[in-house]
Amino acid sequence: MVNNDKLIPAEFSRIDGGVTAPLGYSAGAVYVGVKSRKKHKPDLAVLYSERECACGALFTTNRFCAAPVLLGRELLKRGRTRAIVVNSGNANAGTGERGLRDARTVEAEAEHLLGLGEGEVFVCSTGVIGEYLPVDKILGGLKLIVPELSRDKGSDAAWAICTTDRTRKEAAYELRLSGGAVRIGVMAKGSGMIHPNMATMLLYITSDVEAESAVLQKMLADAADNSFHMLTVDGDTSTNDSAFLIANGASGVRLENEADRAAFYALIEYACIDMARRIASDGEGSTHLIEVRAEELPTLRDARLTARSIAGSTLFKAAVNGRDANWGRIMAAAGYSGADVDPAHADCVISSAAGEVQVMRDGFGTAFDETLATAILSEHDVTVTVRFHQGCAAATAWGCDLTREYVRLNGDYRT
Repeated sequence: MVNNDKLIPAEFSRIDGGVTAPLGYSAGAVYVGVKSRKKHKPDLAVLYSERECACGALFTTNRFCAAPVLLGRELLKRGRTRAIVVNSGNANAGTGERGLRDARTVEAEAEHLLGLGEGEVFVCSTGVIGEYLPVDKILGGLKLIVPELSRDKGSDAAWAICTTDRTRKEAAYELRLSGGAVRIGVMAKGSGMIHPNMATMLLYITSDVEAESAVLQKMLADAADNSFHMLTVDGDTSTNDSAFLIANGASGVRLENEADRAAFYALIEYACIDMARRIASDGEGSTHLIEVRAEELPTLRDARLTARSIAGSTLFKAAVNGRDANWGRIMAAAGYSGADVDPAHADCVISSAAGEVQVMRDGFGTAFDETLATAILSEHDVTVTVRFHQGCAAATAWGCDLTREYVRLNGDYRT
């Protein structure tokens, strides 16, 4: 797991737990056999708030989207929620009207068991596309989970939502605002089918702050632009991408002023970047986290396009896996990115915990120590920095290397 604790700004601190760390939240998870026969791993989770939550959410831009996404877009119009049900192993995508009915059935049963009203439960799914949801198994699982909901089971929920993820992705933080302390909790899944425009993942951020839904929606969208929309593993945007930011006000602390809103947003953005880095680090079959910094470009759009293009280059990803400092692949990806880039005076540096090596200076390749470059690329976290000397805009993207294991995993994913 990527450890970003040293990067946490001084205004907030890391605390124990995940999505149930804020006040008023509980969770539960159970194995029902949606797809996997691995009974040691749960595949159905429920996240519940004792109080009504303001809610912001983002969903995939893929037009071939799953039934839960269609339902979620409809429910989001209320801007309020109390619970979220998530299953792994089956995407409930490509299932037509039956898939939508199945998602509504799960929603209705969860609302019944939790004693909630219509439209108060979001439903999310992730897994195999084109197979009908095993509704009876999920309904049976809900009957097991709901009576046992607990603040201690947030980590169980974080594990239940995973598919090919090697690790659960969760974190919690505390932030002091002008009116007192608030907390946020995070859990995410993502390992394959990761690319911008909702970067193919599930994300759940909980908080006990008092906030309006419109404020949460704007914060989540802005944070996604600087995190998940700068994340790529394999260039594929999923049918099921969903991200939620919910707040139940249980702390009694409001976002009173601009300083509070700025501080709270900074924490949300930090948490999203942290999860984006973890997802890239856990990319299917990956052995490296690749961070790409595109600097000194004319506009933010140019910088984002360039950084994403380099991070997503299949050839460069393969080069990193082979410990090959092939700077030509870096610059080729920058050149076809669609950004206003002029490589004539560009500098390129590759670095890691083992040191750094400049592979390009003033638009030309340089003589560099290949042994040092190999050592640098043998570290798990690798950073590529390209400076174009064309302006002041900069952006960072995250990706991972391409390995034989990625091909193996996806070659038999369905079977």
